[in-house]
Amino acid sequence: MRLPYVPDPPPTNSAEDSAIVDRVRARRGSRGLTPLDRALLHAPAVADGWNSFLGAIRTKTSLPDDIREIAICRVAVLNEAWYEWKHHAPIALAAGVSEESLNSLKSDRAKGFNQKQMAVVEYTDAMTRDVKVPDAVFNKLRALFTEREMVEITATVGAYNTVSRFLVALDVGEMNETNEH
Repeated sequence: MRLPYVPDPPPTNSAEDSAIVDRVRARRGSRGLTPLDRALLHAPAVADGWNSFLGAIRTKTSLPDDIREIAICRVAVLNEAWYEWKHHAPIALAAGVSEESLNSLKSDRAKGFNQKQMAVVEYTDAMTRDVKVPDAVFNKLRALFTEREMVEITATVGAYNTVSRFLVALDVGEMNETNEH
């Protein structure tokens, strides 16, 4: 990483900071603090907000796991966030995405996805590459998902664009130059 990771356990200067570390640890469970957590904990309040927001994106939406993880993995590829890919590709596979389809996300021609999944890939591409989503892409997704799911997909893509940019900018996990994907 381009900054040193905070030690584990992280030093804290207040009861509030200790509570933040406890919340992050609780969300991570037996995995313990990740390199991402140990980067974020340089700024405890930021880590706390991140933990709450990303925890909601990952575990409190109504989206099926395959839809969420396809969006996350596509963002990882488009932004070359290989640390993100490394952690989310296995989740996508466990959610039923085939290895062939998952690996096709690394190309400009994603394939092997059903209609809903492909609409998510196209929406993710538009949001990540251009920010402004063309009406045709939006309307295709809108025809397949509820308003709640639309918000959740949009929040997932937006959140993981933030995650990927943070990971790549600071080289969290030291994967920027490895091209391990």
